Amino acid sequence: MALDEIIITRAIIDRYYEKLIDNLETDVAIVGGGPSGLVAGYSLAKAGKKVVLFERKLSIGGGMWGGGMMFNEIVVQKDALHILDEFGIRYKEYQENHYTADAIEAITLLTAKSIQAGMTIFNCVTVEDVMMRPDQGITGLVINWSPVEMAGLHIDPLTVRSKFVVDATGHATEVVKVVVRKVPGELMTPSGKIEGEKSMWADQAEQLTIGNTREVFPGLYVAGMAANATFGGPRMGPIFGGMLLSGEKVAGELARRLG
Repeated sequence: MALDEIIITRAIIDRYYEKLIDNLETDVAIVGGGPSGLVAGYSLAKAGKKVVLFERKLSIGGGMWGGGMMFNEIVVQKDALHILDEFGIRYKEYQENHYTADAIEAITLLTAKSIQAGMTIFNCVTVEDVMMRPDQGITGLVINWSPVEMAGLHIDPLTVRSKFVVDATGHATEVVKVVVRKVPGELMTPSGKIEGEKSMWADQAEQLTIGNTREVFPGLYVAGMAANATFGGPRMGPIFGGMLLSGEKVAGELARRLG
């Protein structure tokens, strides 16, 4: 049977529509498709939770694609090797507690395995606001196409309801910034505001990334570099064990809270 252009078009529209409608109400909505967001989504999906991830860019993977200064190798410490094993990502020991992995293999496997576990990813979607209720905190996200934001067009958005939201947007802390600017109340940080990212200190940053992965406002968690930027930890550069462990930690906490 010959291929038909209209059937091709209908197939794309119908399947995307089904996917979007199915994810208007979720257990967890993750913002940011870097390593911490992907590991969190994978772990939650494997635990039987309904989870959706929104990435503003066309590509998924955050800063992992480029390794360090476009040398597409990453470093992972021993504590996080079990996560590489879980995803089937190959690695080699370089020196004690320093293992290398191919950045492209790492991010493609993280993405593929997360989708196969049951997480839905929407790329080219920007989160421009949150839904909130005074007695509940953050109850969902306000989304629009990234090209709409880039073009500066005034087009009203759509909404997604979620029991919990995870800001995994990295240095930008995009969701947390919206909450600080627009939602009544203060963050669960020392100042009640975003503490700000500090200069590089890899060892401390890797430890603090995990410690800072927690709820920062009712219904809103931070993970990955967004956790350090929110709570005032340093940056860590192209070592990714803390990012992976942060995603694992936030997934575990949310799975427990969801029951």
